This record gives sequence, structure tokens and C-alpha cells, in this order.
Amino acid sequence: MEIGIDSFVRKNPNQEDFITMEDHLKRIELADKVGLDYFGLGEHFRREFLDSASPMILAAASQRTRNIRLGSAVTVLSVADPVRVFQNFATLDLLSNGRAEITAGRGSFTDGFPLYGYDLHDYDAIFAEKLDLLLKIREHEMVTWEGRFRPELSRRTIFPRPVQEQLPIWLGVGGTASSFDRAGRLGLPLAVAVIGGETRRFRQVVDLYRDSHRRAGHPPEDMRVGLHSLGYVAESKEQAVAEYYPGYKVMFDAIGKERRWPPVTRDRFDFQNGSTGTFLVADPEEVAQKIVRHSESLGGIDRFTFQMDNALLTQEQVMNAIRLIGEEVAPRVREMTG
Repeated sequence: MEIGIDSFVRKNPNQEDFITMEDHLKRIELADKVGLDYFGLGEHFRREFLDSASPMILAAASQRTRNIRLGSAVTVLSVADPVRVFQNFATLDLLSNGRAEITAGRGSFTDGFPLYGYDLHDYDAIFAEKLDLLLKIREHEMVTWEGRFRPELSRRTIFPRPVQEQLPIWLGVGGTASSFDRAGRLGLPLAVAVIGGETRRFRQVVDLYRDSHRRAGHPPEDMRVGLHSLGYVAESKEQAVAEYYPGYKVMFDAIGKERRWPPVTRDRFDFQNGSTGTFLVADPEEVAQKIVRHSESLGGIDRFTFQMDNALLTQEQVMNAIRLIGEEVAPRVREMTG
């Protein structure tokens, strides 16, 4: 199983301990040094995040790393031009000597729609159309294509081409069954974001993905499942929770005000950080065991990525967590899963 980290390049509101872009690059550099498999950056268009042009950050990271795969988590394809997305990540692939990936999705916020002049009523149709174009560009150097939301292409060549024979494109999904089915029908690897509740509740839609993948006749080796969940590691569970929970509450209380969720409570957090809950905030041994349990509950996963962004964690705390994940969590998971 691959182990990695997804980041939204979150700014720290505490100006006495401001997290800089250099700090974020150091996190990716350390993840590479401790042997993690993947580092993904999200894409948001909000004041509290610095990832609106994530391919540029990944390009900088590619020059400071040697082995770790670099990609998105996710690229908000609905508000992007698929031609430009492919060009950006093909260039990243050239810079990194074949380590680039794309995770295409619709994102958890809708700020990009008014910013780029799209109508939310076209939410699903525009994503489906742009994904279709992105996959055509990946398959063919010369593309002829026509759709509703972008000017047509008539025998246009798309450059540059990546180092990899086929640039990996994962489909990032939340909880809708149609998204899991679409990933299976298209033969794409699946990146499942589970940031609350119980991971085992997603087994049915993950199985739907696998069934759709088989029925469509895609090669079995292309059927891959990745899981993205909130997690943080410290030397003890008590320390991990004490460091992580305050910033988690700040962050999700702010989101909750927008979405009319109830305020975060410690009891609810502890439940979601329990044996069947999604969160992985604990010591290395417990986190490793929980990753394996998550995998078993979904019928096996191929990649697990930690989402550690937090409003109040310091650079030192995050760097320590990355070190523990690479040096202690990942080896335990690999030993337990063979």
C-alpha cells in the first residue's frame, strides 16, 4: 500500500507563527526523504489557502525531491481548461522525470464557479464534459473535440507530452454513487475523500466502482482505490489529540457557519477518532492499525493519504508528524499488509 499526504497549503492565522510557502516546500521535501510515496496539493480559491496555482508549487517541489510522486488533491476540473491542466501536469512530469499525477474532481467549495464565470446549474454536465476532453488529450496528441462549455478543437496538437507513457489521472469523489460508477466505467483509479463518519459505510459505493470497472472490461491492474482522510501523528495519542483538536475545531466551526453545520464538539471528535471512525489522530502504532482496518473495511485500498491541514499546528509539529508517518507508520502498514 502506498502512503502519502494531501495538503491544501493552509495559512496559519497566528501571525506570530506564520506558515510560509517555503515551509510547505520543506514539508514535501521531508516527505520525500522519509520515503513516502505521494504528496498531493489541493486547489482552492479562498483567502485561507495558498494552493490556487498548485502546479507551480509542485514544480518547485519537483526540483527539491527525487522519488516521491507529485500531484493534485484535487484539480477542480469544472472551472479549469482541460488543455491547460494537461499542459501544466505534462510539464510537471517533465520536470520531475515522470512523477506527476492528476486527481480530477469537483472540489468541496464552489468559489471557482463565479470566479471563472460558470453557472452552478451546470455543475455535473460541465465536469463530465471537461473530464471527457482531458482524457482525449491524454490519449491523443492531435485532438478534434466539440462541447457546450469550451470552444471546439479541430485537429489541434496539444504539447508538451509527458515522460510517462500515460499520465495518471485519478477521479476524486465524495459520496455520490454516480461518481463512483463513472470512475469505474471510465477505467480510472478512484480517490475517495472520507472526512467524517465511518469509513466502512463507503464499502457499497466502492464495490459499485469495482463492479462498473469490471463490466466495462478495463484491465484489472487499472482498478485502484485510494483513501483520503483526516489524520495526524505524534509520539502518543494524547499528544496527537491535544495538538490537533484545537485547530480542527477552529477550521470546521468556520466551515460549519457557511454550511449551517452544528459547532464541533469534543465528544463528536472522539467518536470519529475511535475504532470505526474516519479520523486517524494518534500514535504511530494505532494509526498504522487503523489504516489497515480502513483498507479491510473497503475490500482493500492501494493508497492512503493523510489530510493534515490545521489552523493552529506549527511547522515543527507538522514536520514531526511527517517524519513519524514516513519512519514509523508506513513501515508498520507495509509489514501488516505484506
